[in-house]
Amino acid sequence: MESLEKIRQTRLEKLEKIRKLGINPFPAKSAKKQDVATCLKSAGKIVQTAGRVMAIRGHGGSSFMDLVDESGKIQLFFSADKLSTINRQLLTLLDTGDFIQVEGKVDKTAAGQLTIFADGFKLLTKSIRPVPATFYGLKNPETRLRKRYLDLIANPEVHDLFVKKAKFWTSVRQFLIEDGFLEVETPALELIPGGADATPFITHHNALDADYYLRISLELYQKRLLVGGFEKIFEIGKILRNEGIDTEHLQDYLQMEFYWAYADYVALIDFVEKYYRFIVKETFGSTKTKSGEIELDWGKPWEKVDYIDAFKVETGLDLSKNPKVDELLKLADKVGAKPNKKLAEGRLIDLIYKKTIRPKLIQPSLLINHPVAVSPLAKRDEKNPNIVQRIQVLAAGTEIGNGWSELNDPIDQAQRFEKQQEMRKEGDTEAQMYDHDFVEALEYGMPPAAGFGLSQRLFAVLVDKPIRETVFFPTIRGENETITLR
Repeated sequence: MESLEKIRQTRLEKLEKIRKLGINPFPAKSAKKQDVATCLKSAGKIVQTAGRVMAIRGHGGSSFMDLVDESGKIQLFFSADKLSTINRQLLTLLDTGDFIQVEGKVDKTAAGQLTIFADGFKLLTKSIRPVPATFYGLKNPETRLRKRYLDLIANPEVHDLFVKKAKFWTSVRQFLIEDGFLEVETPALELIPGGADATPFITHHNALDADYYLRISLELYQKRLLVGGFEKIFEIGKILRNEGIDTEHLQDYLQMEFYWAYADYVALIDFVEKYYRFIVKETFGSTKTKSGEIELDWGKPWEKVDYIDAFKVETGLDLSKNPKVDELLKLADKVGAKPNKKLAEGRLIDLIYKKTIRPKLIQPSLLINHPVAVSPLAKRDEKNPNIVQRIQVLAAGTEIGNGWSELNDPIDQAQRFEKQQEMRKEGDTEAQMYDHDFVEALEYGMPPAAGFGLSQRLFAVLVDKPIRETVFFPTIRGENETITLR
């Protein structure tokens, strides 16, 4: 097997020969008239198409090739006696990976395969490096993610995955717009990051000579817009969180959040179920998906799970009786959460929940009645001030949506920020910072409202893949790796 560098050098030599023939190996213009899918339906007709050469098979004075574009694959046949002198010379200099334009009649071969019988062709791009073979060339998971463009060439199912992802985000947007929501855009650079418990990235603004944070949520600026008079708004935007990498977490991902004035978390319950069913049906053509061997049915009514009740059943601890931090630390150790000894009540409860309750919620479910300690931005329940008006969507043992009746009491919000600040002083780097400007905005008055968010993770659950496989270019360590060639 030839080395990559030797193959590359041979192709560079071919490139020079092509230039000596007076042919531009990288022309700006193509005259493609039909895609491959159309050609496959055009038996008996003359077509002119273009794409990447993915296989070359020579037979004496003739050659067969496989041509691929985004719509499909078709066989080409080149007969030396039908080509011009320049095309015959160029034919010997083609390689897999090259882009060509070809014209000719679509007909069947003796074996019955639809083929374009070429009358002529044009080189559109000369490939200097060989593309990996579909079955032999690109198996290493790290290489596939680092060089996603090769993954897309070698593995058509990866291309199809991202077509589904586009449908997913289109449906996320479509449902809201049809319901009267307005799409908005808010800053990605923030002086105070907020709206989530996460460690932010820091960057420097040269013109202002000031450090800024990259946003960890889309929340607090949208709520400022509610103060300013907007009533139904949403944003789909990039979120950046400086946290660990696993099958469910990315540092750089897409998220949607909407805010709905004069609604509460009760209104969210029916709305969100309909929303998810619409997204799943529009993306997959069905309300059923798979998680491993388990079928998830998004069309059935969702189970409602009480946070306090479920916590007591799974751990024996009654959160309504305000357990002490020491008691929560012991329980966190017991369930294998490995807690930082400096964590406060809310973070410890959340760690225990993630080890005990969450993994058991497989079918689409709604988790309700969260303790105030784990929800610093949600409104307290009027009947029970120790819990908040919040819903979480769970399926396949993970969280895939979050919403609540928004806290619009500036005094309560200020007190919760103060408690979060105390947590930061104790070493909790994910606790939220005190956003004085946001509290000031609330003092001008924000109408009662519901907010909800979903992210890239929902799509990952729907396609049953680790989340980093569902983005084109996930953040990954840069390494030189060998790509095996046929």
